[in-house]
Amino acid sequence: MRLRTHRKVPERPSPGTELLTAEAVRLAVGGRALLDGASVRVAAGEVVALLGPNGAGKSTLLSVLAGDVRPDGGEVRLCGRPLAGYGAAELALHRALLPQSAALSFPFPADEVVRMGRAPWAGTAAATEDEAVVAEAMATTESAAFAGRPFTALSGGERARVALARVLAQRAPLLLLDEPTAALDLRHQELVLRVARARAAAGDGVVVVLHDLSLAAAYADRVVLLTAGATVADGPVAEVLRAPLLSEVYGHPVEVLPHPRTGMPLVLPERG
Repeated sequence: MRLRTHRKVPERPSPGTELLTAEAVRLAVGGRALLDGASVRVAAGEVVALLGPNGAGKSTLLSVLAGDVRPDGGEVRLCGRPLAGYGAAELALHRALLPQSAALSFPFPADEVVRMGRAPWAGTAAATEDEAVVAEAMATTESAAFAGRPFTALSGGERARVALARVLAQRAPLLLLDEPTAALDLRHQELVLRVARARAAAGDGVVVVLHDLSLAAAYADRVVLLTAGATVADGPVAEVLRAPLLSEVYGHPVEVLPHPRTGMPLVLPERG
């Protein structure tokens, strides 16, 4: 007989509810400031893209938002409560993190890796849904075809999709995705961002670190632009993705053109 715990399962937030806020976050390691005034907020039902050049602090900020790294200063609140006040088990019910690299030392079958995302629900009534949730997550990420293959035998792109399926299976109302398109081909880059949009449409909040500015423009509701560990812009796509600002932040001249069909910004580096 499986015992049920008495942990409080979080209610699904209504659209527009503020899920996460980080204000003036600071973090230094070895005397070097990795974050120096980074701020971000995310509400239920929206996709927020974290953008910026290499070393801007995007992944570090995501680790702070996930509760994996405690900042030296500033404030992070999850569902209105200080993030530091959450225990690991409770935190896993509220947020799911997809790190940059998905590495495992043991050759677990891919579906077992996805099933790991259900660990926070063990002993709760929701555990009865485990198999259906795992199957749905693998179908959504087009990874069901290699469910029984060892994770270590998968290609980089296949591992990335299995790792995303694990995050989806966790069924947390806040998804934190660190460069989820980096190892993927064109088709699956679009798939991942469509999944992010679908989760937002279902009421989740999504924070995604991206390098492709045009992908961010196509799928994000808001953009947070970082440089040198600080937030330099936060707003709707069209307000932040402006050529003068991007050229300054990235240290390379860019052009921002409207897509001929959708009108969404296309960001292109100036060449020759």
